[in-house]
Amino acid sequence: MQTNGSSEHCSDPNITFKNSLYATTYTVIFIPGLLANSAALWVLCRFISKKNKAVIFMINLATADLAHVLSLPLRIYYYINHMWPFGRFLCLLCFYLKYLNMYASICFLTCISIQRYFFLFHPFKAKNWKRRYDVAISAAVWLFVGVACLPFPIMRSLTNNSSSCFADLGVKKINSKTASVMMVTSAELFGFVGPLIIIVYCTWKTKVSLQKYRMPLANTSEKQRALRMVAMCAAVFFLCFTPYHINFFFYMMVKENVITHCAIRWSTLYSQPFCLSLASLDCCLDPILYFFTTSEFQDQLSRHSSAIIRSRLMSKESASSIKE
Repeated sequence: MQTNGSSEHCSDPNITFKNSLYATTYTVIFIPGLLANSAALWVLCRFISKKNKAVIFMINLATADLAHVLSLPLRIYYYINHMWPFGRFLCLLCFYLKYLNMYASICFLTCISIQRYFFLFHPFKAKNWKRRYDVAISAAVWLFVGVACLPFPIMRSLTNNSSSCFADLGVKKINSKTASVMMVTSAELFGFVGPLIIIVYCTWKTKVSLQKYRMPLANTSEKQRALRMVAMCAAVFFLCFTPYHINFFFYMMVKENVITHCAIRWSTLYSQPFCLSLASLDCCLDPILYFFTTSEFQDQLSRHSSAIIRSRLMSKESASSIKE
């Protein structure tokens, strides 16, 4: 392998490990992601009647995560058995759900950060905020993300091997390099850079406000909860999505032969499986956001747990009295 100059004589890295990496990652994520997001949806929808403080956005975030988690068994099957017997449509659907989850998660994390920031700094306007506004925003997010993610399966070319899927699908070539650069740049700006700036700004302003002003204890506690929430959104965003989007730009430029430098090509292709695996961790990290940053979630979960414990104790006492 040559590490400088053109890719004319540059061999691609050996990334046969990707099947094992993906199978392991998705297996580790599946059970915790399924249980945590199912429980989060159940608690958020069933027990929190006051749908404020970004709860609607968290419900949508959990729904996006659960949709991706439910497709993981098919991905695990493919990467273990190295074959796809379920047809082209299901292959592209599961492929589409991966990116739908990623960008829906990014949008709803951004919405949560904006709303917590807005409610904190404009409390009087927050009182007049209607639940239907969040529902309308969520519907707009799903529509926008759903359409914006369509190019991901469309850009994947079907290989002659009908048993291949996911990472083994080819990438269709775009005739114009300018069009390739514009498309990828637009995706990076709207899907990553914009949300990144918003989340960092909301986190920074909330932190500065908490440190700068002395407030009554109740207001301080509210700001601390808001800071924990936006900070957790930022942490999930940076950990899961930043490595992928930094690498994604170079990956698409390499695939379209816009970037031909051998060292960049090699490192980009080698890093892609790790970045893609890291992006799937948000399915397990988002439920942490609900529990540790939402007081209502903690209260309702603890009340339900207490009710279960009490009912079991009463059952045992009844059984003991019958035996006596």
